[in-house]
Amino acid sequence: MKQPGTVGVLMLGGAKRVSMARHLAEAARSLGLRLRLYSYELSAMVPISSVATIIEGKRWADPEVVNHLHEVVTLHGIDVMIPFVDGAVEVVARYPFSDCYAPVSQPAIAAMMFDKVVAAELFARERIPIPRTYTRGAPQFPLIAKPRMGSASRGLKIVRSSTDFRAIDLSQYLVQEYIEQRREYTVDCFVAQDGRIIAVVPRERLETAGGEVTRTMTVDRDDIATLSRSVLTRLGLIGAVTLQFLQDVRDNRLLLMEINPRLGGGAVCAVAAGADLPLFILKEALGRHLEPCDDWQPGTVIARYMEEVVFKI
Repeated sequence: MKQPGTVGVLMLGGAKRVSMARHLAEAARSLGLRLRLYSYELSAMVPISSVATIIEGKRWADPEVVNHLHEVVTLHGIDVMIPFVDGAVEVVARYPFSDCYAPVSQPAIAAMMFDKVVAAELFARERIPIPRTYTRGAPQFPLIAKPRMGSASRGLKIVRSSTDFRAIDLSQYLVQEYIEQRREYTVDCFVAQDGRIIAVVPRERLETAGGEVTRTMTVDRDDIATLSRSVLTRLGLIGAVTLQFLQDVRDNRLLLMEINPRLGGGAVCAVAAGADLPLFILKEALGRHLEPCDDWQPGTVIARYMEEVVFKI
C-alpha cells in the first residue's frame, strides 16, 4: 500500500548500483519525501541489499515476469520502476499497467537498441554518423565484430586477417571498422515524457574494466551535445538514455557506437556534476514540471572502486 509522505521505487537489476540508490534517497529527501527502496533480483546476496529491500524475482525472459512485477508493484505500493540492465528495459517498456511510472522509451524503439545490427541499420537510415559497417565484398582490416545481442563489451572480436574473418558467423555479429586511435565518450541524457530534452551531459571514458567505466570525467563538448540532441530527437527516445560515441583522433570523426535506453553505470558522474537524474525521475513520476538542466559542471571526475558486502548464511 502506498504511504503518504513516501515514494516507493523498485530498481530492476540494480545489484551493484549502491551509489545511485543513495542519490535516489537524497533526491527524495529534497522533495520532502522518504524513499522506500526495493530491488528486483535473482538473489538476495547482492550489494544493493545494503540499502534496499531485495525482492527475489523471475528472469527477464520468463513469460510470467510482467505479471509478477504487477504483483510486486501492487503489494509494495511502488510508484517508480527503474531498469538498470538491458533485459529489464524491454520488460518495463511493455509493462501494460498504469499503476507506476518508468523512465523508458516505447517498446519498439527500446527493443531495436538491443540488437546491434538492427540498431546500426536504423542509425544509417536516420543519417546518424556511425563507423563504416561491413555488409558484403572484400573486408578491409582491421574490423571489430560485436555480438548483435551482447552488452558490456562481452564477446568482442578484433578481426585483423582473412582467417579471423572466416571464423565469424556474420549472422550473429555487427561487423564495423575498428578504430584503434580513438577517444570514447558517454552522454547521460534525460528526456521528459513530452519530448523536451532536460539534460545532455557528455563525459569522457578514461578507464574501463569489464566493459564498465571505472574513471570518467564530464566534458564541455558542444559538438557531442549537439549530435546527442539530434539523435534523441530523430529517434524519439524518452526517459533515461545513455549514448556511446567514439572520436577517431586521426580525422576527428564523431561516431555513434550504441544507445542504451536506461541509466548507465557511470551516470553518477553526471549527478555529481549537477544533472540530478534521480531527481528528474522522481519529479516526473510525481507529475512535477521539469526545467532543462544547463548548469552542470564540466571537469567533474569520478573514480569507481569495489567495496564488499558481507553475507552470512
